[in-house]
Amino acid sequence: MNNKKCTGTASRLTRRRLLKGAAGALAAGIGLPAGVHTASAKDDDGCVVSKGRINQSVCQWCFNPMPLETLARASAKMGLKSIELVPPKDWHILKKYGLVCAITSSHGFVKGFNHKENHAMCIEKIKESVDATSAAGFPNVITFSGFREGMPDDVGLDNTVEGLKKVIGYAEKRKVNLCIEILNSRVDVEMKGHPGYMGDTVEWCIEVCKRVGSPRMKLLFDIYHVQIMQGDIITRIKQYQEYIGHYHTAGVPGRNEIDDTQELNYPPIMKVIAETGYTGYVGQEFIPTRDPIRSLREAVKMCDV
Repeated sequence: MNNKKCTGTASRLTRRRLLKGAAGALAAGIGLPAGVHTASAKDDDGCVVSKGRINQSVCQWCFNPMPLETLARASAKMGLKSIELVPPKDWHILKKYGLVCAITSSHGFVKGFNHKENHAMCIEKIKESVDATSAAGFPNVITFSGFREGMPDDVGLDNTVEGLKKVIGYAEKRKVNLCIEILNSRVDVEMKGHPGYMGDTVEWCIEVCKRVGSPRMKLLFDIYHVQIMQGDIITRIKQYQEYIGHYHTAGVPGRNEIDDTQELNYPPIMKVIAETGYTGYVGQEFIPTRDPIRSLREAVKMCDV
């Protein structure tokens, strides 16, 4: 595993320079983008990652409306290696700070491979993403089952396998993994749960991976969603480690900070992930409820086991 810690352009920035620039902008009557005020005072507190056994990443969408440049600078400073689900047009910002996009977008989670009428659309979007991801040297493209819409799970499973088999060879040739994500179907709050989503258990998604039968077909093991649906996180990680291509974190309940307000104990989970020999990425996907950069720094420190 690459144990490279904190690097990037951001390491040359100083807190004094950042605060001086912010003060100058305010004195000149220039408005700063949302999130810059907080981040400018916090993202120069030094490197957080010291052990580096876990390659840590962060999901951009959770930190909106913070500008990507601000998040990238702070992420590089604290020792993150990736910001994920960033569109290709913005990858130059990641590269500026020595970051990658550990998993890239394709089709959405509502209309997925479980309905045959979606296959052509899903395949087109996955191929487009695989091409860009491969060219950039990034590892993973996300995919989803889609919503049930009255369809039995066994029928949806057959359809999903059939659809993914049509495109997995394309991913294999370009050395990119397709990662199907498990999402919880219990929480009826936007972006915290997805009632009606078919791939809502680890076993359903693992069966997809087994039947597609490619080393490039993986599971995105979202710890937050698995905990809500099934729990028994560490046992499932050990049981299905060979199929896991990516991880996401968040606090349960609420999808907020991974601190002492929630029920998951992340350090032991991270230790088990490291002990399995996993060399991929773990993406912080919590929605901050307070100072976002400070919350991210605390989460990164907690997961640096």
